[in-house]
Amino acid sequence: MRYLISLLVLIALPASAASPISEVVCAPRDELAQTLTNQFGAERAGVGTRGPEAIMEVWTDRRSGDWTLVMTYTDGKSCIVAMGENWENIPEPAAPA
Repeated sequence: MRYLISLLVLIALPASAASPISEVVCAPRDELAQTLTNQFGAERAGVGTRGPEAIMEVWTDRRSGDWTLVMTYTDGKSCIVAMGENWENIPEPAAPA
């Protein structure tokens, strides 16, 4: 969680305080992915579509258990929409014999 607080400060500085959702951090997808990977050691753990206009990604830091939910839009902008701690990967059940 501590790395996400730093990320919020770094990326949110240009955000307008008048916005009702000023807590949401947005940046170009490549920039946000590079920040999550290089500065905070996060890896993309999952991806899925949210209709034809958005992709949802879960980024996790296996060392700390921190997780970040990122939504990427068709215009290339990505936004952190949720974050938390204590991420746990659940193993897939064994295939029936």
